Amino acid sequence: MAGVSITADIRDKGLMKGLGGLMLLTRNTQPMMNVIGVGLVASTVQRFITQTDPDGQPWQPVNKDYAADKRNSRILTESGRLRDSITHFAGNDYAQIGTNVIYARPHQEGAEIVPRNADHLYFRIGGNLIVADRVVLPPRPFLGISDEDETMIQQTIESFIVRFSRSR
Repeated sequence: MAGVSITADIRDKGLMKGLGGLMLLTRNTQPMMNVIGVGLVASTVQRFITQTDPDGQPWQPVNKDYAADKRNSRILTESGRLRDSITHFAGNDYAQIGTNVIYARPHQEGAEIVPRNADHLYFRIGGNLIVADRVVLPPRPFLGISDEDETMIQQTIESFIVRFSRSR
């Protein structure tokens, strides 16, 4: 064979043990993804307390008359159902958070409500009958990855790498 080559033979037992752990980690990352999912759920639930989006911006306040009729003064937390429905799923290559509550998307992305089978919308706020052609629901994002979430994800991955490289 013309040319040159070099072969490295690793004989350090500690290094081999660490490499074995890393190889095991890369075969099954679901435990790590599960930890990331739990962290993302926790930060999402915290947004219902701080009433802010993933970038830390406050949610748009609700109509004052509507707020007076609410049982709970917090935005998006009339009953707590939406907040309590936030859950996660984890696989070998993903961590996903979300909710199955039907009204979550309009609150996350905003929406325009228009009458389907009538000329106007009719509803009550503060004991007054309201007649409207449309109602605009502003976006109040609660799902998303904040800077703090990115840090948590990075630290979780690093922690798993360190733990698996030492423990095998």
